[in-house]
Amino acid sequence: MKKLFDQPFSGSFMSTPLKVGVVGVGYLGRFHAEKYAGLPETRLVGVADLAWERARDVARAFGTQAFAEYRRLFAEVEAVSVAVNTRDHHLVVREALDAGLHVLVEKPIASTVAEADDLLRMAQKYDRLLMVGHLERFNRAMAELRALTTTPRFIESHRLGFFKERGTDVDVVLDLMIHDLDHVLSLVDSPIKEIRAAGISVLTSTVDLANARLEFADGCIANLTASRMSLKSMRRFRLFQPDTYLAVDFEAQELTVARRRQGAIGLIPGVALDIKKFPQEDVLLKEIQAFVHSVRNGAPVPVSGAEGRTALKLAIDIIAAMRQAKV
Repeated sequence: MKKLFDQPFSGSFMSTPLKVGVVGVGYLGRFHAEKYAGLPETRLVGVADLAWERARDVARAFGTQAFAEYRRLFAEVEAVSVAVNTRDHHLVVREALDAGLHVLVEKPIASTVAEADDLLRMAQKYDRLLMVGHLERFNRAMAELRALTTTPRFIESHRLGFFKERGTDVDVVLDLMIHDLDHVLSLVDSPIKEIRAAGISVLTSTVDLANARLEFADGCIANLTASRMSLKSMRRFRLFQPDTYLAVDFEAQELTVARRRQGAIGLIPGVALDIKKFPQEDVLLKEIQAFVHSVRNGAPVPVSGAEGRTALKLAIDIIAAMRQAKV
């Protein structure tokens, strides 16, 4: 394929709108197209999907072109979002990088660690930005929890949702739990010492409910549960550290902070409780704006390909531990 750019990525500020495209305009990809179409600093050149009618309908909705062949779209743009099935991430992202494009790929970065490593090499070879769509990095409540974290001792997460057809091409670990794995890895600065995991399939051929217990070398324990078979939706993340308890309820957009404080009067004597509510926000828009800013200004992306690879590696190790537990 002919390279769109022959010069290294200089990182200089771009004065004209960034020409962008979206490959895969199913549930998530359609939202990517919508955000790009609404940004003054981008021009949505086109969308591509193997389902031609879907590509055509999305293109009409956002005033752009539809492409049945994504390689034709690559020749017209400078950056692209990739929101195809996980099994196709490696192929599409690799060809986008080979075409000289900057890429935002939905999580997980790829299906295997070897595929992720190949994409990292490609991005380095062509000096292009590769960002992974770990959406909740842009959640304000989680950002504040991260800022308040010092020495995590115990972490607990529950990510429970109703059954949906989308995402079932991979285990619930790669579909849902990977969000919380990314959070844990960004908070605990210590290697993993032991993984214990269990999972079951209910409605699909892959694991639909999983639990993982991670023990880190510094003694921190993380216990994570993910399910796409729940009758009640729940997305909560809790962290305990010396003298402080931190909790995020993603659905309520709420951060709870409980600190030991001498003389504090409240529900628990000696504990100061603070509950902070955040307004609902468009985290996908924030993610895409961050990607566009990095491309236009030569800034590092907030969720690098390397970080996406690390989260993928842990998810795959958990899946392997689940299989080992069944032996």
